[in-house]
Amino acid sequence: MVDFESSIQYLKGVGEARARLFRRLGVETVGDLLRLYPRAYEDWSRTVRISQAVPGELCCVKAMVAGRVSKALIRKGMTIYKCDVTDGESMMRVTIFNNRYAAEKLQEGETFLFFGRMNANAYLHEMVSPQIERATTGERIRPIYPQTQSLTSRTIEKCVAKALEELTELPPDPLDESIRRQYDLCDYAAALQGIHFPKTHRMMLRARRRLCFEELFVLQTGMMLLRSRNRRLTGLRLQTDATEDFLRCLPFTPTGAQRRAIAECVRDMMGEIPMSRLLQGDVGSGKTAVAAAIAYSCAENGFQTAVMAPTEILAIQHYKTFSELLKNTDLRVALLVGSTSAAEKKKLKNEIAAGEIAIVIGTHALIQKDVAFQSLALVITDEQHRFGVGQRSELSAKGLNPHTLVMSATPIPRTLALMIYGDLDVSLLDELPAGRQQIETYAIGSDKRQRAYQYVKKHLDEGRQGYIVCPLVEDGETPELAAATAYAEELALNEFRGYTVGLLHGKMKPKEKERVMAAFAAGDIQLLVSTTVIEVGIDVPNAVIMVIENAERFGLSQLHQLRGRVGRGQHRSTCILISDAKGDTARRRLKIMCQTTDGFRIADEDLKLRGPGDFFGRRQHGLPELKIADLSQDMELLKQAQDAAKQVLAQDAALRATKNAALKAAVLKLFDSVGPYGMN
Repeated sequence: MVDFESSIQYLKGVGEARARLFRRLGVETVGDLLRLYPRAYEDWSRTVRISQAVPGELCCVKAMVAGRVSKALIRKGMTIYKCDVTDGESMMRVTIFNNRYAAEKLQEGETFLFFGRMNANAYLHEMVSPQIERATTGERIRPIYPQTQSLTSRTIEKCVAKALEELTELPPDPLDESIRRQYDLCDYAAALQGIHFPKTHRMMLRARRRLCFEELFVLQTGMMLLRSRNRRLTGLRLQTDATEDFLRCLPFTPTGAQRRAIAECVRDMMGEIPMSRLLQGDVGSGKTAVAAAIAYSCAENGFQTAVMAPTEILAIQHYKTFSELLKNTDLRVALLVGSTSAAEKKKLKNEIAAGEIAIVIGTHALIQKDVAFQSLALVITDEQHRFGVGQRSELSAKGLNPHTLVMSATPIPRTLALMIYGDLDVSLLDELPAGRQQIETYAIGSDKRQRAYQYVKKHLDEGRQGYIVCPLVEDGETPELAAATAYAEELALNEFRGYTVGLLHGKMKPKEKERVMAAFAAGDIQLLVSTTVIEVGIDVPNAVIMVIENAERFGLSQLHQLRGRVGRGQHRSTCILISDAKGDTARRRLKIMCQTTDGFRIADEDLKLRGPGDFFGRRQHGLPELKIADLSQDMELLKQAQDAAKQVLAQDAALRATKNAALKAAVLKLFDSVGPYGMN
């Protein structure tokens, strides 16, 4: 007998070797196995007549073996078995390759289920290598599990069945009976049985709904607890709103969306509870100006601001932008990054500790132990998902419950924003500043690459600049550095001979990256060949054309981010996507890119196409992993789970009640899996 915490190794039929394979699927315990939910199902419960089977589609046929199985050796190592079966009306040929076990169980006169794709013509119905089960045991809905090497779905199915059979007791249900009743959810035992071995489709859907609700409910409860934990009183309230003074210093008129976002932030910072806000805007929507405005108000109230970016390139870009926006004020802005010299670092750290610097911009260097602030009131992090929640907390710990602003230029669908930034209020920049150019986008095949190059040259000859984004390197291919270098050399020697071609890639040292970027910004480099390192942090208004190779290898949101490097000045801009992909999904992606420059519509499509798990790349965002819920189809369930979480926490804010003990344990376990939340 086993329980949820028993090692998978000790489940009957597993053992040490198979346990190692299970670990590759993230299965360490019996509980992990029971939470390894099927990724799909095969419906063996609905059989079709041979004559009614649709050619090429999966189906299940119930038929009797009508004759002996024939055997033929067609070449060394390849044996083919054939027999005819009948459903009483029609005949079907069953062909099996190299599977003596399957062939030998087909005894004449016995009835079996055959699951596979039907091949049919005017003379013959045939199934090649179908799955075969005795009719007495096989008529059911069968689960299909994620697999690895020799650990097949059928093997996992048997282990799950054994686990359910030997389980002594289930863990306490995180869903209190009143919640289950209110939202019409089955209990945990029924959900486990129904998700793994449903007798009907309705049973499977009911089980899935309950398990999705539970997953989203536990996640949302945890996010709300985080939010309430961050709602401690602050001693850093703003007394004065200096927004209008700042706006008078600007050489441009802010958009209505920028004014609204600034007002929301300042209102928060004048309250007793620290601001905890997400500033979300499309490429070029003016987030940095909003950040500079509230940092200015902080400084005018005698407080300091820290701005943390995930890369030196982006930190340097922010430093330049902040310095430009604040050049008509008397505020000091400083840059602190890994490549800052030791002497300069020492000097800066002393000045920061003395309160002489109002705004400090940097990378992870800001969270080093010897960086101390005199009065840190505002922490701004950019592209938060790129370095996880923990580092935001480390930076915030350098102040007394400071206000926090998270900026994201990656458009995120509202549902996903609720998941990733569930502990934050949201300000949305949904207007582009005047003068931003619409970017024309075209998708072409590689056979038109030379024409694209000619089009790039036309712009370079007119005094403009451009980017060519290298093919995305996949595992097992040439390393990024070698691929990017060879590609740039080939272009400089051939297609773009006579033009100044630069190279930028992620393996460069920060000073070298800065040198190349400075040369490009100054116009000394006409064409910049780059990897995706340019996705954020380069602002060159004279760059008006971009070519992206192997565009199908990028996610939609990443393509949109890359495209946002052009169209930043007064000139008409173009993005050309080169791809020979034939798949429907790849073609749909490219079509969407050509149809719209609306980052939020693109983000919604990206979520539908890739799912939330892949939205930022593998586990970059620091969220607990969803095992069954799918935000592209479970949005209504997410809303219900949020309502339920609010209801529970309104009655028991710290989950101290006995009836909420299982929920609290589930929340702690889920958030412990990603570490930086530090919930306890």
